[in-house]
Amino acid sequence: MGTTPDALVVELTPITESLGLTLHDVEITKALIRVTIHKDGGISLEQLAEANRAISEHLDANEPFEGRYTLEVSSPGIERKLRRPDHFSAAIGETVSIKASADVDSLPGRRVEGELVEAGSDGIVVAPDDGAEAVTLRYDQIEKARTIYAWGGGAKPSPSRGGPTKRTKTPKKTPSQKVTMP
Repeated sequence: MGTTPDALVVELTPITESLGLTLHDVEITKALIRVTIHKDGGISLEQLAEANRAISEHLDANEPFEGRYTLEVSSPGIERKLRRPDHFSAAIGETVSIKASADVDSLPGRRVEGELVEAGSDGIVVAPDDGAEAVTLRYDQIEKARTIYAWGGGAKPSPSRGGPTKRTKTPKKTPSQKVTMP
């Protein structure tokens, strides 16, 4: 592979900024280049299409690596991956899910979910949802991280999961069963 995601971030940032958009991240897997962009207040389909054309033209003129690849340009969505310190800084106050590397002894189960309360140059602080003591992690101790959106309300109860059974229709009353008031 001839280039890295971080190198493409540097290369593509001026293009997205010229369109009034912010480059969130670049991921490269086998034959896929995934570019995520956003804009405060949301991004329209037209803006995504315009960014896709501009990025595609740039990559066609400056082949990132040999061989075929697919370009995917999208918004990061409500739940987004956090990979770089600036991602974490932008997510302060949001609920996050963190999977720590195996060398973090202070974190049972290697996972923590809670509010991201701090993000500095060296690491982050998460206040767990369960009220436990805040967890401090260095960036090199984070294996995976993403924001979590609280969708609200629980799932509807299901009969197969111990919820109420489906209602059966009440038979209609016949005229002789109706009660009339004087």
